[in-house]
Amino acid sequence: MEKLQFKLESFEGPLDLLLHLINKHKLNIYDIEISQLLEQYLDYINNMKALNLEVTSEFLEMAARLVYIKTCSLLPKSEEEEKLKQELTGQLLELDAVKRAAAQLALTNHWGTLFVRRPVKLELDREYTVSHPPEQLTRAYQMVMSKAKRKEPPPRSAFSGIVEHKIVSITSRIVYVLRKLYKTGSMPYDEFFRSGERSEMVATFLAMLELIKSKRISVSEDNSSVVFNRSA
Repeated sequence: MEKLQFKLESFEGPLDLLLHLINKHKLNIYDIEISQLLEQYLDYINNMKALNLEVTSEFLEMAARLVYIKTCSLLPKSEEEEKLKQELTGQLLELDAVKRAAAQLALTNHWGTLFVRRPVKLELDREYTVSHPPEQLTRAYQMVMSKAKRKEPPPRSAFSGIVEHKIVSITSRIVYVLRKLYKTGSMPYDEFFRSGERSEMVATFLAMLELIKSKRISVSEDNSSVVFNRSA
């Protein structure tokens, strides 16, 4: 049996991918279905991983951003969700306008079908005739000197937050959630997110979504507690 192969297009960034998914699945860009868009986005990321393609940090950051918006949507009357959705919609509309403008500019490129005469050599007048007040020259000198000082390399501590990035797997958080619920059977929802870094909380939330999907756990209607389904 032949292996299933994926043919993935290349995108300039996560916003470009989101815009492609919205156009492909005919979603309303002014009222985005975050749940549907998140599922399609994660499918694309998983396909990239299946092909052993490198998933850059900006794509993972966008995934965490979509998960956070979905988390806010679970809360009743969440004003933050609307604010975040409006911000994302504005960025997508701006990118869409830029892409349309680029397409129009591409149509004006005649690819060598038009010809002009050879450039005419002009005699250059190298005498500088513009007059400047002393204050303007002083400001220009101070600006040049300040730029020269900024050319020194940044300290090593400036890169510590980037290099020492902690990666948390969803599988490990699934085990973490099940261990907490195995003895007691139920726990408050907030207990899973009281401590840890952002990457741990995002991985924990994705792990709970997987467990809910497989019916191993369930969340109360008011989102106050998580229950372990022993029959599943």
